[in-house]
Formats: sequence, C-alpha cells, structure tokens
Amino acid sequence: MSFKKCMVFLTAAALLLSALPGMAEENALYVRKVENLPEGFFLGMDVSSVLAEEASGVKYYDASGNERDLFAMLSENGVNLIRVRVWNDPFDSQGRGYGGGNCDINAAVEIGKRAAAAGLPLLVDFHYSDFWADPGKQMAPKAWKGMDIDEEKVPAVEEYTRDCLQKLKDAGVSVAMVQLGNETNGMLCGEKIWMNIYKIMNAGSKAVREIYPDALIAVHFANPENGDAYRSWASKLAYYHLDYDVFGTSYYPYWHGTLDNLKTVLSEIADTYGKKVMVMETSYAWTAADGDFSGNSIGEGGVYDKPYPFSVQGQVNEFTDVAQAMADIGGIGVCYWEGAWVPVGTASWEENAAKWEQYGSGWAASYAWEYDPNDAGKYYGGSACDNQTLFDFSGKALPSLAMFNLLKTGQDAPLRVEALEEVTLYCDINGEIVLPDTVPAVMNDNSRQDVAVTWDQIDEAALKAAGVASYAIHGTADGRDAVLNLHMVKYNFIANGSFEDGDRSMWKTTDHAGAD
Repeated sequence: MSFKKCMVFLTAAALLLSALPGMAEENALYVRKVENLPEGFFLGMDVSSVLAEEASGVKYYDASGNERDLFAMLSENGVNLIRVRVWNDPFDSQGRGYGGGNCDINAAVEIGKRAAAAGLPLLVDFHYSDFWADPGKQMAPKAWKGMDIDEEKVPAVEEYTRDCLQKLKDAGVSVAMVQLGNETNGMLCGEKIWMNIYKIMNAGSKAVREIYPDALIAVHFANPENGDAYRSWASKLAYYHLDYDVFGTSYYPYWHGTLDNLKTVLSEIADTYGKKVMVMETSYAWTAADGDFSGNSIGEGGVYDKPYPFSVQGQVNEFTDVAQAMADIGGIGVCYWEGAWVPVGTASWEENAAKWEQYGSGWAASYAWEYDPNDAGKYYGGSACDNQTLFDFSGKALPSLAMFNLLKTGQDAPLRVEALEEVTLYCDINGEIVLPDTVPAVMNDNSRQDVAVTWDQIDEAALKAAGVASYAIHGTADGRDAVLNLHMVKYNFIANGSFEDGDRSMWKTTDHAGAD
C-alpha cells in the first residue's frame, strides 16, 4: 500500500476496549463443550476470603436475585472442589488481622465444614507463611524465623501441617488435595536453597500421608511461560525424591503466555516424571471497572495481554479454553481464583477501609506492616480482583458462574459481537486520510469478524495543518463505540535515507579520491 494514503494496523495491546457490560447478561452465553473431559476432573474455586467478606456485610445472591449460601450455589453450578489458603499466624501482636481473609487454620476449618455441608471437598493450600506467599516473596512465619533448618524448622513444619490437617479431619472436613506451598518459584518458607526447600516440602508431605492418606499431594509454581524454570524445578524435585502427586501451576493469560506453551510444558513434566498436572489458579475480568475504591490489578491499561474481552462471555471463554487445554494433556483440573471476593461496600473508600481493617476483607490491612512493611504495610487496601469475580459488585451471581456445569455439555447461542478491537492508522501529512470502512470485532465464540463502522466527522485540513500528532477518532459499529488511533506522520520517501542499512543498492555511489 502506498504510504501517500494510510497504513492500518490492529493494535493487539489495545484489544477489546469496547465490550458492553450488559450484553452477556441480556443474551444467552455461548459455552463450548470441553471435549474429552475425564471423569473426576476438578472444577474448583478458591473462596478463601468468604468469611471476612460475610463479616463485612457481603451477601450472595443467585442469578434470580435470591439470597443464598455461597457453597450451595457453587455446588449447584458444578464446582466440585473448594480451595482455601492457610497462613500460620496472620495477626499482629495485638491480635489484629493482616487481611486477605485472615486465613488461618481456624478459618479453613470453618470454610471446610460449610463446604462439606454442600458436598464439596477441600484443596488445602499451605503457604507456610503468615501472609501472602508468591514468586516475589516467601517469608517464614514469625514463629519460625531464624530457626535451624534441620533441628527446628523441619520438625515445626511437619508438626504444624499434621496439627492443621487433624483439626480439619476432626471437624469432618473432606480433603481431596494438599498443596505444599504456594507459587514456590525457587523459594519457600524463607528458604532459597533447593535442598532446604525439599526438606520443607518433605516434612509437609509426611504429615499429609499420615492424616489424609488418600489425599493428593501437590506442589505449585507460577510463570509457566518460563518453561526452562519449570523443567529445572521438576528435575530438582525428582532428584530429591519428593513424595508428591500433582505438579500444579498458576495460569493467568495476562502474564503467563499461551495455552499451547502451557500444554507443552506441563505435558513434558507429566510424561517425564509420571506426575499429574493441574491449573491451581486462573481468572479473568468481567469488567474493567473497580467496585470498592481500591485499585485492581487488571484494568484497561497495563502492560499485559488481554486475549479475551473484559466481559462475562470473556470469562467463560477463558476458563473453557484453560479446561480444554488441561483435558487435552490429561490434566486433572482447574481452579478459579477468588471468584467471590466482591466489594464489601460501594459508598466510599472510608466506609470500605473500616471494614477491611476490622474484618480483613481487603487484600491487606495496615496491621500487616508488622510482618510485611515493604509491601502490604505500604499498599494495604481492598480487593484487587473484584472485577474478576463470578459475582457482580452487589454479590449477585453473574451468568459466568454457570460455566462449570455448562462446559460439560456446551451451550449454543446466536453468533454476536462481544467487543471491538481498536485500530491504529498512520497517515502521511501530505497524503489523503482514508478511514477504514470496517473494524475487527471479537465474537462471543472468540472468533474474529470485520463489522461496518461509521466514524465521527473529521476536519482533514485541520489534522494536516497541526503537523505530526496523534488523535483518537471515535465512531459506531454494531451499536458500540469504535476507536481509531490516528497518527499523522511525515513520511520519508527516500529508501535507506540514513545509509545505515547494509543494502545500499538503491544508491549510486562515486568515490571521490578515496574519501570515506
């Protein structure tokens, strides 16, 4: 195409900004059937914050608006596993909770009893920390800080794990799986040497085999886009002969690469080491909005991938694709992370903050400063994922909650536009501005189609006269706002004008007396 007119590009980083929030609610969801879904496949949800949520006044409602018990709703909609994190002592010296649900073993027991009443077993996620453990930090609990690894910490881990599991067993809680750490990317419980990491995991493994001999034992890592790291960690666990069953991973499409890569990495580990594989955490945004006056980790901006619309249908497509990926490689399940962590209030930051502090229903309370001064102690606040839940900001079930059941059979729906992609257009100041007649749309089955667009009127002469600049041109397509990023540029028609390219065949050169 001659640059004297325009060059049009789809901007992947600016994908899917115009999903209509009400579309999925007003229309039947399209749900693709997951093929070859094995019997007993785990379709789980982490609801670790639920007790703090309810203490803060949150109520949960079904799709018809009837107040319901959360666990009964989850079971009815096809969830068959409840994941709950366990922190050793998430309280400061005055007994004030660090937040994030204040998830100690007592909370896990209460959640486990309610899950059992709904016929749901637990996946117990030991962080072996007093607060959040993730790839960036794996802090030892206060009580274990400075312990000698062999003489003190390993026995403490085994005793603690055994005692926690015994409390669950005494309460009649069914435990299907136990995690030995959370996103342990080369660190665990303050240890950074793999021999010591193994010792911690081995202590936990012994306790699980003793108290819940039929439960699966899992390890859990993050960042599967780094396949070499996963291969290395799996080989180290094999080298030390750790007794475990499941190699688990987090998979958030914003950060963790493609599903094809995920399948390749996990299937290689499964085949090489004879382990089961599972996605322990995934989720997707149903809106870019924030519901509790405390910023979200995912929104319109940010340097991360957005392969699905931020919509209820986008959530369904993401989860279905992850479940299909696991089914394709013989994986044993997928867990949706914190699908019920909705705002505790919508009136003001001040009103919500009081609840986060008192009940621990935000991601962190200010009291976490004592344990984690450089992160939670500075950036404490509300839910950072209230736009990735399966309930709306008022606690009402979104249509996406039904996906756990529906992906087993599939559900058809008329093909429709789910969101529009932004378009980028480069135009030469000396050329003609020709806006495209269509824009690419993402359909409810996640396919792409071009749809007709009508752009707002532009003043071409004024745009050229203003020189090199960028503009957002708006229009309408399929009843939605369309966006075109217009960049007015001065195009250099001289090929290799700086002579920096190695191929200078387009130039005739003459040597003047050996000059360089």
